[in-house]
Amino acid sequence: MLLTGGLKSLLPHVLRRIIRCNRLSISNTSGMAKGYKQANVVILHKSLADDFEKFCHANDGPLPLLYRSQPGDWKCPSLSSDSDIRTDCLQYRKYEHGACTESLKSLKEYSEQLKDMVTFYLGCSFSFEKAVQKAGIPIRNVEQKCNVSMYKTSVPCYGISMFHCNLVVTMRPIPENKLEAAVLATSELKEAHGAPIHIGDPGLLGIQDLSKPDYGDPVDLHPGDIPVFWACGVTGVEAIINCRAPLAFTHSPGCMFVTDLKNDNVRSLGGVPQVHCLSRDPLHFSIVSAEAAQKIKTLETLIGVDPGERGIRHLQRPGELLRACLALSHAGSVLITTGFPTHFSHQPPEENDGPPGALAIAAMLQALEKQVAIVTDHRAMELNKRIIEEAVQLGILKKPIPLLSYQRESADSALMFLCENGNPGRPRFDHLVAIERAGMAADGNYYNARKVNIKHLVDPIDELFLAAQTIPGVTTTGVGDGGNELGMGKVKDAVKKHIKNGDVIACDVEADFTVVAGVSNWGGYAIACGLHVLRCCELHDRYLRRAVGFPRAPSKSLWLPVLPSVTKEEKLLKALVQLGVRSGKTASLEMEVDGLPFYNTHSVMIEKLLQEALQ
Repeated sequence: MLLTGGLKSLLPHVLRRIIRCNRLSISNTSGMAKGYKQANVVILHKSLADDFEKFCHANDGPLPLLYRSQPGDWKCPSLSSDSDIRTDCLQYRKYEHGACTESLKSLKEYSEQLKDMVTFYLGCSFSFEKAVQKAGIPIRNVEQKCNVSMYKTSVPCYGISMFHCNLVVTMRPIPENKLEAAVLATSELKEAHGAPIHIGDPGLLGIQDLSKPDYGDPVDLHPGDIPVFWACGVTGVEAIINCRAPLAFTHSPGCMFVTDLKNDNVRSLGGVPQVHCLSRDPLHFSIVSAEAAQKIKTLETLIGVDPGERGIRHLQRPGELLRACLALSHAGSVLITTGFPTHFSHQPPEENDGPPGALAIAAMLQALEKQVAIVTDHRAMELNKRIIEEAVQLGILKKPIPLLSYQRESADSALMFLCENGNPGRPRFDHLVAIERAGMAADGNYYNARKVNIKHLVDPIDELFLAAQTIPGVTTTGVGDGGNELGMGKVKDAVKKHIKNGDVIACDVEADFTVVAGVSNWGGYAIACGLHVLRCCELHDRYLRRAVGFPRAPSKSLWLPVLPSVTKEEKLLKALVQLGVRSGKTASLEMEVDGLPFYNTHSVMIEKLLQEALQ
């Protein structure tokens, strides 16, 4: 028997010959024939082959198709010069009606049955190990001399006919400071599964225990390692099990077919990737292209101008808009709140900064097929209902948004509101957004910019943001322009130092992401535009859908009507004026927001944001 020492540098055809002679003492091919592509193998009856090929194309993250044979052909000339699929894998599995009935060293005894069967060779993550190591990143399972860990997930693949199953993934521990390098090293190797489909908490994939892989061996994480998951070709094995074919064969997980192809034919997946941490509890990272990230950073710069000369540049946190947009992109259900009753002597007391930005965010979330609701003060329910109706009539919203109110009735009211039966494990919302919403100061009161206490007009919606901090998986965004808005607690020290009356009015309640704009509506418009940018980013789209199903091709004709526009925002502002909603700074019922004219100020900002998002 040959030991593993010199196998890593053997040429593929030599390694296959040794495997064929059954002279190896290894249990998997991880780390073998470095730099050459390895393949998962699925062999099934020719009557199923066309549908299985469609299934592979529909889920090309886990099932990148390298080669499909003719019935009865056990060679693969485009992958290897000298091979026999009946003998050239370390070990095979035999499936009958979905059950694994035997492990085999050779399929030669089934040569007669194989005459009516087709072999599929599917890309494998072992192929990218050399590229990862070349980037200075350790491969822990190779270090620990064991097979890679493979797990069944709760992520459904795109089904075709009788082929359907959940995604299977491999997990490799990666040092946190090497995450971006690992993504960069693998993102262009599409035939080896490409970039990771998840970075962080395994529970977000439905994996309960990393120490108990469904296939392969458990791999120990070192201190500072992050679990990183790639789509896995063993997904094909799960599809074979679920289709219950009378007879099928696969490689044994980890025992791959080694090809003669080098990993030097890369295919770009849409730009240089960046990795951003969205949450520490649960641990969750996202991927976006550098180009898309730069566009969103430009949006952040655009909205960061200070037309009111209030000193907001001291509050700005670069990169927060990008992280807020990424978190919203991952969310399935979003709760938005707005409403600043600064004009306490008028009826209604609300200002017109906030609702337009909130509706711009809501419109994009609706288009992205996310659940969205608005929570507001009980006294303002009728006003907000009429604003939403106007937004639907103007074509800003596709349909009305559920309108909620929150009142504190007991110590756990906020938890009961946010979670089913108050259970933090079952939140109703993934993300909360506050935009130009009166925020609670350190003394428990709510102040407008002139230091007037308006607590009697404000329901304690801040409690929802405080409760969200205790619920794993729920993130929050605060959008503001003066520091007294809900969510600005993250920058309260700067507010106290640089904003007029800041020592009194500064909001004390933090959000995970703080978006500071010259006018809060601009922050809402920028979030809507940022979500559109992410929607058009191929790298981010693939990560969102876990590399299963088909890419969502961007369409300007479909998405342009969803984005904020000068025409729509002009009509909405006119509707707000008709409803008696006033400008924040001047209390006038004119075409202005925060004392700034709509024309040539707000209209120009909208045009700039659209231009950046659509270019």
